[in-house]
Amino acid sequence: MSAVTRRAGVSAAALGLLVAPVVAAPTAQAAGRDGTCQSGEFCYYYNSGQAGSVSDFTTSVGDYGTSQPGCYDFKGAGAGKGVCVKNNAASVWNRTSKTVTVYYNSGYGGATQKIAAGGKANLNATLKNNNASHRIGSTGGVKAGDDYPYKGQSSGIDRWNFYKGECTSFAAWALNSRMGVKFTNQYKGASRWGHAKNWDNTARAVGVPVYSRPKAGDVAVREGGTFGHVAFVTKVNANGTFEVDEYNYGGGSRYSHRTTSVGTANSQFSSFIRFR
Repeated sequence: MSAVTRRAGVSAAALGLLVAPVVAAPTAQAAGRDGTCQSGEFCYYYNSGQAGSVSDFTTSVGDYGTSQPGCYDFKGAGAGKGVCVKNNAASVWNRTSKTVTVYYNSGYGGATQKIAAGGKANLNATLKNNNASHRIGSTGGVKAGDDYPYKGQSSGIDRWNFYKGECTSFAAWALNSRMGVKFTNQYKGASRWGHAKNWDNTARAVGVPVYSRPKAGDVAVREGGTFGHVAFVTKVNANGTFEVDEYNYGGGSRYSHRTTSVGTANSQFSSFIRFR
């Protein structure tokens, strides 16, 4: 957003005043959005290798906006000046003292890339020209909430070829919308990922890693029961418990968010598929 310069309507000369020239003493300029990457800022560059126009930030931003006027834009001199930052950045410089996470989606969702304090980097193949938000400091996990597009529905097939309202359908939605993984029931050439209890074995068969401990962004698998259960891991806590988003836990095709732990009870999960 460009600053607006106001012109005084009445000059000192028009008032008949004699004004002695004043030379201001140099002062330190505080970091701000001026197109220069200063200490304490996180900066996007229009081109790879920290080249082209700069867009500098002092805070986390969950939505850059998509069009002028009003979007966060590249402000520095060079290629890309005036272009909206969203989905147009190729490299970064983190001049803050904290790790910065760049996200594929607005609202701190989707695939991520972490930039260490003081680090310079080109955005990876997933996030180059696909950057939609960033967070300075601890992320605390990934986005949680009932953003499922088929809420209230319990019949029919979803766009990923799972039954609507089931845990598998919600997990497929979370992988696509929050992690940027183009997951379907035929992901990686599998003929069918099938019931939730089969997901960990299917993952192993097609080369997707499966772990015994969770990480935010994993799909948690419970193998017990007739069909098993899957959920999306949103956060891992310091005490070893973790939080999940899920549908149809206990029936009813409803959303729930809860804290659980590793184990084999019906409320727990024993395997964690790591798509990213």
